[in-house]
Amino acid sequence: QVQLVESGGGLVQAGGSLRLSCAASGRTFRNYAMGWFRQAPGKEREFVAAINWSGGRTYSAEFVKGRFTISRDNAANTVYLQMNSLKPEDTAVYYCAGDRDPYRAGPKASFEYEYWGRGTLVTVSS
Repeated sequence: QVQLVESGGGLVQAGGSLRLSCAASGRTFRNYAMGWFRQAPGKEREFVAAINWSGGRTYSAEFVKGRFTISRDNAANTVYLQMNSLKPEDTAVYYCAGDRDPYRAGPKASFEYEYWGRGTLVTVSS
């Protein structure tokens, strides 16, 4: 049974930083791309960033480029999202997701992901 558990969310002032972690278990982590999505109150879930199975390629939404960085530690079965220069509009529940198929580049569409964590809340105050 695949499990994804996010941590690291919290309350931070605008301009601050947080690092989210997602610990995975239940399958061979290093074979699958991972993604981060977020959902703000009253809005649809949106793509934030993805990383391919080896960690050699990353993809980010335009609105986080230059501020957020996705990375992974395959030895620790963990994917990270380093978030810098946070803005109030970054306030959302952030979800970690595991790709449906192995050895892919890192999809941006949520339907490509089979496994999801429960999310961690990030609140950025102005």
